[in-house]
Amino acid sequence: MVQKKWFQAIVTAILLALLILLLHQIQFFFDPVMTYIGAIALPLLGGGILFYLSRPLLKLLEHYKVPRILGIVIIFLLFIVLGYIITQFIAPVAQEQFTRLVDNIPDMAEMIGEGVTYWQQNQDIIPSQFNATIDNVANNLESYLQDASTVVINVVSQLISFVFALVLIPFFLFFMLKDGDKLIPFIRQFLGRKAGKSFAKLAHDIDHTLHSFILGQLTVSIVVGLLLLVGYLIIDLPYALTLSLFAMVMNVIPFVGPFLAVVPAILVGLFEDPILAVWVAVITIIAQQLEGNFVSPNVMGKALSIHPLTIITLILAAGSLAGFLGLLFAIPTYAVIKTIVRHFYQEWLERRTADHR
Repeated sequence: MVQKKWFQAIVTAILLALLILLLHQIQFFFDPVMTYIGAIALPLLGGGILFYLSRPLLKLLEHYKVPRILGIVIIFLLFIVLGYIITQFIAPVAQEQFTRLVDNIPDMAEMIGEGVTYWQQNQDIIPSQFNATIDNVANNLESYLQDASTVVINVVSQLISFVFALVLIPFFLFFMLKDGDKLIPFIRQFLGRKAGKSFAKLAHDIDHTLHSFILGQLTVSIVVGLLLLVGYLIIDLPYALTLSLFAMVMNVIPFVGPFLAVVPAILVGLFEDPILAVWVAVITIIAQQLEGNFVSPNVMGKALSIHPLTIITLILAAGSLAGFLGLLFAIPTYAVIKTIVRHFYQEWLERRTADHR
C-alpha cells in the first residue's frame, strides 16, 4: 500500500498541512525578516521595474562598445530628463484638471441623482425592493462620491510619504545595472555542476517571465493611455489628460484594469452630454481592440500564456486578500510560480525518460 500513488499523495498532503501549521506556530521567528523585507520592498520593487525597463537600452549601448558605467550614466540622465518633462509640462496640467474634477463632483452627483429619480418615477414595473435600493443610492450618491474623492486624496498623501523610500531607488537601480549579471554566476559557484546548470536555466526563465510582464504591461498601458488621450482630445472631453493618466495606471492591472479605467470618463461624459459618453465608449473599444490585436501580441507575445479565466480568478482572490497591491502582483507572482513548477516538472520528465532507457 505504501507504493500506491493515492497513499503517497495523502501522506504528502498531511505533511504539507503539518508544515503550514508549524510555520504558523513559529510566525514570531519570521517577524524581523518580514520587517526587513517591508523596509526594502519599495526601493527594491521600484529599482527592479526600472531595471527591466532600462536594461535593453544598456545592452544596446554595450553593443555599440559604450562602457557599462557610461551607459548607466546615460540611462540616469534620460530618466532625469523624463522626470523634468513630467514635472514641468504634464504634472501641472493633470493637477489642475484633477482639482477641477474633484470640485465638480457634488454637481455631478446631484445630476446623476436627479436622473436616477426621474427614471424611477417613470418606471411603474420596477419591483418595490428595487425602488428602495435606487432611493438609497440616489440619496447617498453625493456622499459616496465625496467619500471616494477623500479616499483618492488620502492615497495621494500617503504616496507622498514614500518620498524618502523613493530616494533609495536610484541606488538600487545603479547596482542592479552594474552587477545584476553577476548574481547567477555567484550563486552557481556554490552548487554542483548539474544543480548549477538547473539553477541557471530556472533563473533565466524567471528573468524572461518578469521581463515580459513588466516591460510588456507598462508598454501596453502607455500605448492605451496615449490612444485614449488622443481620442479624448478629439471629442473635446473635459479633464482629458487626467482621465487618460488614470486609464494608463488602471491598465497596469490585467484584465479588469480597462473596465475600471473607463468608468470615470463615462461619468464625466454623461455629466457634459450623453452623446459624449457614447463617444467615450467607442474610443475605449477602439483603443482596446488596437491593444489586444496589435500591441499585446507583439510586445508580450505568449510568454505568460495564462488563461483569461485563471486571470479573473487570481484577480478576485488577490483583490480580496491584499487589496490594490494584490491586483498588481497577482499575475506576475502566479507567472513566476508557474515558471518554477514547469521547470522542475520538465526536469522530472527528463529524469523519468532517462531511467526508462
